[in-house]
Amino acid sequence: MHQIDDMDVRILSQLQRDGTLSVDSLSERVNLSRNACWRRVKIMEERGLIKDRVAILDAEAAGCGLSVFVFVRAASHDPGWLKQFREAVGAFPEIVGVYRTSGDLDYVLRARVADVKAYDRLYQRLIARVPLADVSASFVMEEIKETTAIPLSGLGRGPAV
Repeated sequence: MHQIDDMDVRILSQLQRDGTLSVDSLSERVNLSRNACWRRVKIMEERGLIKDRVAILDAEAAGCGLSVFVFVRAASHDPGWLKQFREAVGAFPEIVGVYRTSGDLDYVLRARVADVKAYDRLYQRLIARVPLADVSASFVMEEIKETTAIPLSGLGRGPAV
């Protein structure tokens, strides 16, 4: 990981709020020349710090307002099962996050579906694709906080990229 300076942190902070900012608008917001701002953004993209720029949709308006956390215990712990599991979860657009975890559970999946019936259809398709020892789910009743922004506190003490 490369070190970033305070100007990079200011640029990243603005881009996390609005990834559609033009270089002109971004450079004005961080008080840096257009060319210098563009160079810094390009370096951070090339080094992988800025992975992508996307539109964040309203899930309810997009027809998938129910957020579900799915808790999975693996049926096996061999490479073949893991390959099958990765392929299975990767095939479902409703599954928006997959995390291998420590503790009692092996995996936590995050899914976005229209309703409980849509979740059940997802569940049925998933268990048909890969053997699982145990699956349980929790439906989100209220989203109190959800963000894609990465905390930048503590960054910006090093030299420029």
